[in-house]
Amino acid sequence: MASKVFRFLSSKSFVINLGIAGTISIIGLLGVYAMLGSYTHHGQIIKVPDLRGMNSDSLGTYLNSLHLRFKIIDSLYESGKQPGEVLDQDPASGSGVKQERTIYVSINSVKPPKVKMPDLVDVSFRQAEAILQTYGLVTGQVSYQPDLAKNAILKQLFKGVVIKPGTEIYKGSAIDLVLGDGTGTSDLPVPELFGLTRNEAEFVLQGSGLALGSVSFSPGVKDSASATVYKQEPEATLNSVIRRGDAIDIFLK
Repeated sequence: MASKVFRFLSSKSFVINLGIAGTISIIGLLGVYAMLGSYTHHGQIIKVPDLRGMNSDSLGTYLNSLHLRFKIIDSLYESGKQPGEVLDQDPASGSGVKQERTIYVSINSVKPPKVKMPDLVDVSFRQAEAILQTYGLVTGQVSYQPDLAKNAILKQLFKGVVIKPGTEIYKGSAIDLVLGDGTGTSDLPVPELFGLTRNEAEFVLQGSGLALGSVSFSPGVKDSASATVYKQEPEATLNSVIRRGDAIDIFLK
């Protein structure tokens, strides 16, 4: 029995049949491997394009032509960018991916978020710029008007209208600022000093941005502290004006 089996296994016909079966098996395996490679796009790598700056409306057609997909995962706001513009992507441009890979993108939001308008009145121009930047707002037109507070914010405007602190406004909006020029009004009405003591008159002049000029006492004045103004130059008439910083002479008795 064993000799018959040995003769069969060593026969020419068995060897030929075994070779044929092995060849068919190898061809079958290669075919299956080729089919799997075709199904999984084995070896087909696509270079991811740079999508930044493109509008999300055009991504579908463009990526479909490359056998790629996309998905929006975030919506941010960046000043100076168009609504729907791609800001970032993953995988990054230049990466190698297989067909039908999904590219995740972040786009610029259609509307910017709102922030509350800060209070800039009485702060310096430099501080106001820093505060606006912190809130995501922009410094608009800067103008000046007479005021002693040089470079201090007198008014904050949005589209020509005073905007109150706490008002909600879109991020990126421009805020116009009105600043003091440091001079105040050029002409001031002459203050009335009649009946004031020297100290009182000097206090009034300083508060008006004026200076005390010469001080003259009538003959026989014994208590200069209690002496009062009976005359001044220039006089305080209905239409009399004086420039800021000028001096007024007083006469006491």
